[in-house]
Amino acid sequence: MQEQEIKLSVPVSARKAIAATLSATGQKRIRLRAMYFDTPDRQLARQHAAIRLRQEGRKWVQTFKMAGKDALTRVELNHPRNTPQLDLSVYAGTPAETVFAHLKGELALRYETDVWRTRCEIRTRTGTVEAAYDDGFVRAGDLELPLHEVEFELLSGRVGALFTLAKKWTVQHKLVLDVRSKAERGDRLANAAAAIVAAPEAERVQVRQDEIARYWAPTLADKVTLAPRATPGQALDIITAECFDQIVRNAAALSGIDSAVGAATIGAEHVHQLRVGMRRLRSAWRLFKGWAPLPDEAAQEAAAEYFGQFGEARDGDVLGDTVVPILTAAGMPPVELPQAGDAPDAAVVAASPPFQTWLLDLLAWNVGVRPEPTPLLAPMTSVVAVPLQPGKLATPVVKRLKKWHKRLVEDGRRFHRLEDEARHDLRKLAKRLRYGLSFTESLFDADHVKPYRKRLSVLQDALGEINDLVVARETYLTLAETQPPAWFAVGWIGARLEVLYKGAEEEFRALDDTRPFWK
Repeated sequence: MQEQEIKLSVPVSARKAIAATLSATGQKRIRLRAMYFDTPDRQLARQHAAIRLRQEGRKWVQTFKMAGKDALTRVELNHPRNTPQLDLSVYAGTPAETVFAHLKGELALRYETDVWRTRCEIRTRTGTVEAAYDDGFVRAGDLELPLHEVEFELLSGRVGALFTLAKKWTVQHKLVLDVRSKAERGDRLANAAAAIVAAPEAERVQVRQDEIARYWAPTLADKVTLAPRATPGQALDIITAECFDQIVRNAAALSGIDSAVGAATIGAEHVHQLRVGMRRLRSAWRLFKGWAPLPDEAAQEAAAEYFGQFGEARDGDVLGDTVVPILTAAGMPPVELPQAGDAPDAAVVAASPPFQTWLLDLLAWNVGVRPEPTPLLAPMTSVVAVPLQPGKLATPVVKRLKKWHKRLVEDGRRFHRLEDEARHDLRKLAKRLRYGLSFTESLFDADHVKPYRKRLSVLQDALGEINDLVVARETYLTLAETQPPAWFAVGWIGARLEVLYKGAEEEFRALDDTRPFWK
C-alpha cells in the first residue's frame, strides 16, 4: 500500500499545546520502539528504502518503506510479527521482493527510534487525516538526536486535506516543514557513529566534531536528468522537486529543528544554498515560461520577496567573512561595521509561518494539488501554457538558452562601460543561463556541455566577486561619512573593480569563443 503524509517539526514553544490538543480527543499515548536494519554498506538506504521492527504496545510490526512518486508518497508494507525477528518471505509478490532479492550481505541493526506517540483523526471538508505527535529520539551507537514532529497522514479523501491541516497548524503553532524521514535521520546518525568508533582514540574528539558538522552540512544542488521525450510539464515537475528539496532542507536547518547540537555549524552557507535553490527555481520558471503551467504571480512574487530577504541577511555575512579579511590584509585601518539593524534574520525568516506556508503551497503545486487560500498567501494556480510536441523538448530549450547566451556575450563585451545595476542584471542572466543548462544538460552531448559549462562557471565566479565588492563599497561609502578610515576601503575596492571589470570582459569574450553546447 501507499501512504501520503506531511511531516512538520515542532518547536519547543508549541510542544505542550500540541500534546494537549491531541490528548483532548481522548486518545492515549503509546510508546513506539523501533529497530531499523540494513547491510553494512547501506544498500537499502541507497535505494531510499528501509525495513524496521517496531514494538507498538505489546505488539510487534514489521514494516518496509520505500520512496514513492513524489515527496508526499511512500510505499509502506506492514506485517504483524509474534517475535522481534525479520521475515523477508512475506514480501513475495510485492514491490519489496526485488529490493531484497538483490541485496548482497546480511541485514543488521543500524539504529533505533524510541518515541511516545499521541494521535487522533481529524475530519475536514475534503478528507480524513490522522494527526500524530511523536516525542522521543533516534539513537545510533552512543549518538542521540531528539524527535519532536507532527505527521499528517491521509486516511481517506483528497490529498488537499493534508495541506489544509498542515497550513492551519503551521500558522497556529509555528511548525517547520521537514522532508526527512526517521529512517534518513537514523541512517545519517549511524554513519556518524560508525566513523567515530572507527577513528583512533586520540582523534575521536575531532572526528566527532567533523561528523556533527557533516550531519548538519548545507544541502547542495543535485543533478537533474530529463528524458528527451519528456513534456515541458513533466520536466518542470522534476526540476521543481529537486529545487524544492534544496530549499526546504536548508530552511529547516536554519529554523533550528532537532537540536541545538548542530547550531554552531549552521549559518551563512545554509543561507547561501537556500538562495541558490530559490534562484534555480526562479530560473526554471523563466526557462519554461509559456511551455508549462507555472505558479501564479502572487506565488512568484513571494519567491522574489523571500529571496531578497535572505539576500539582505547574507550581505552582512559576505562583508564580514570575505571582504573585511581581504581589506585588513591590504592594510585597512580598523573600521566599525554597522550592526545588523533592520536586516532580516535569516533564521527568523526561514521559520516564519508565511515562508513555511509558501513552502507548503509550493509542495502542493509540485504534486498537483491546488491548496485552499490562506490569509498569508494566495493559492497557487497555473497560467496557460502552450503545449509542445512530445520528443521536442531540446528544440525550444536550445532556442531560449541561445537567446540568453547571445544577450550575455553581447552586453558583456562592453561590461566596463555599464552601470552597476546593468552589471548586476548581467550577472543574474549568467546565473539563469548556467542553471538552465544544468537542468537540461542531459539532453545534449556531454563532451560539448563540459567546456562551455566550465567557462560559464569561471565567468560567474568573476561576476560574483564584482557584486560582493560593489555591495561592500556602498557600505563603506556610508561609513566614510563618520569614519574617515573607511575611505581606504572605498579606494581599494574601486581599484580592484577596475581590474575585475577588464578581466570580466575577457571572460565574456572567452565564453563567446567557446564551442556552444548545442552544436
